[in-house]
Amino acid sequence: MSEAKIIGVGITDFGRFPDLPEEALAQYAIVEALNDAGITAQDVQAFYCGNAIGASLPGQRTLRELHTTGCAVYNIDNACSSGATAMNAALTALKAGQYETVVVFGMDQLSSLGGGPLPLGRNDWNNKRGMIMPALYAMRATRYVHEHNMSLDTLADIAVKNRRHGLLNPIATFCKATTREEVLASRPIAEPLTLLQCCPAVVDGAAAVVLSTKPIKGAAAPVRIRASVVQSGLFETGHEDMIEAEITARSARMAYEQAGIGPQDLSLIECHDAFTISELLYYEALGLCGRGEAPQLLASGATTLGGRIPVNPSGGLIAKGHPPGATGVAQIVEVCEHLQGRAGKRQVENARFGLTQVTGGGIWGVDHAACSIHILSL
Repeated sequence: MSEAKIIGVGITDFGRFPDLPEEALAQYAIVEALNDAGITAQDVQAFYCGNAIGASLPGQRTLRELHTTGCAVYNIDNACSSGATAMNAALTALKAGQYETVVVFGMDQLSSLGGGPLPLGRNDWNNKRGMIMPALYAMRATRYVHEHNMSLDTLADIAVKNRRHGLLNPIATFCKATTREEVLASRPIAEPLTLLQCCPAVVDGAAAVVLSTKPIKGAAAPVRIRASVVQSGLFETGHEDMIEAEITARSARMAYEQAGIGPQDLSLIECHDAFTISELLYYEALGLCGRGEAPQLLASGATTLGGRIPVNPSGGLIAKGHPPGATGVAQIVEVCEHLQGRAGKRQVENARFGLTQVTGGGIWGVDHAACSIHILSL
């Protein structure tokens, strides 16, 4: 059997579109991906939809107006990992020979919720105690500062870097340039995290990719999926190391083994920087540096565009925002564009391998419920 490859990509602006149904956002991304691949919706045998917040049957609701009813549709909710998990499921079917051409898309419309935190389980004892995501990551930041004597300036510098990258990304419609001083002076959210150290909470968007085992010639070179990993978190009954991103480290080891490469071979990374401390923890979990060395790696310029291993050249969640169902697929679109030389002003030169990493929220004593990692190359 031929190898499954990405032959088309599509993405919407990430912003607030309360007057548009989420289905319209997804339809735009799907049509753009199909056009990029040079095929029509009728050439697709199955659709995989990642969606975390919307109403039931999001895939079928989206595809009705595209006149694709009747084919297989899979709806996948895995919190913020929904879109990337849908990618993993689609690859499994393609490798098994069940289908030859499929579309994976992710979408969410947070503006329809009217703001506020995402709905949480009533029976989750962590949530009952106030351990929502900003509080959890604030604790991680506090612990990291304590253990490694890190300056709060370092946290602010993540936000400055990613917003600087985001200014080069036309879909990051909320992105504005900022300084370290502005980040630190912005409204407190959960000490030591301030508003500009958290990803925008009310953002809508969608992204899509076309996968095929057939020799279809799209607008750009097909992209190989060298690794695709989905893991769930461990139930923690004893002492918890707040600054060890265990699920990401475990998933990364599996992905590197699948791809036959190591972190030193990567050209770029798109990671789940929902909060500034997240990116620092993921530097270490992904093997870019040793424990406690993330601040030095950032200060060296290695993770900035033009550096040795740019992280979040798209601007990441900090600059783009985070519609959960769309994020994992959007990361894959971003890496594809760099590998194909289509990333415009933010292009990573001579990109050979790109990694995407996205986690999904914690639940009932589990640090993260899900983590998805993909490694791509031409």
